[in-house]
Amino acid sequence: MPVLLLPGWQNSGPGHWQTLWEAYFGDHRVQQDDWLTPKRGDWMAQLEDAVLAREGRLLLAAHSLGCHLVAAWAAHSQHGARVAGALLVAPPDVQQDDWPSSLPSWGTPVLQALPFPALVLSSTDDPYDRAGRAAGLAQAWGARHQSLGTRGHLNADSDLGLWPQGRALLRSLAGADARV
Repeated sequence: MPVLLLPGWQNSGPGHWQTLWEAYFGDHRVQQDDWLTPKRGDWMAQLEDAVLAREGRLLLAAHSLGCHLVAAWAAHSQHGARVAGALLVAPPDVQQDDWPSSLPSWGTPVLQALPFPALVLSSTDDPYDRAGRAAGLAQAWGARHQSLGTRGHLNADSDLGLWPQGRALLRSLAGADARV
């Protein structure tokens, strides 16, 4: 089953689990035209194109702002049924006081239930979610939530490497018979 990788603001660098999954498993990174001052509508259009470019059902593996992309896209797309499941890792608190001014179109989260199974993973010491709002986002999105303890922003700095635990959780969203 194809996996679309949805990085957050500024993309995912060389040691990030998404980059490692892309290289090791052949997952497809959804490229954005602007990683530094992204507009939500532009990112949604890129995700829509990526979903439509694939045959059959697929999985989404989002990190940080990519989680909010999934929620916004799902609220507007007519193709949500193409998604078998979404792994939503470290969604930031977009209403945090120090939210970057270069991200104005992301300042209001989409809080609508997703039309597919989803799992939100968070950390108790994520600097982009100091108020611990990931569990509330999961509830609004109709997703399960799991805290991974003190792991930071669940990115390259968290030393996750190829992150087999994350891959197993993604596989669980695909169903027992799917190869991921």
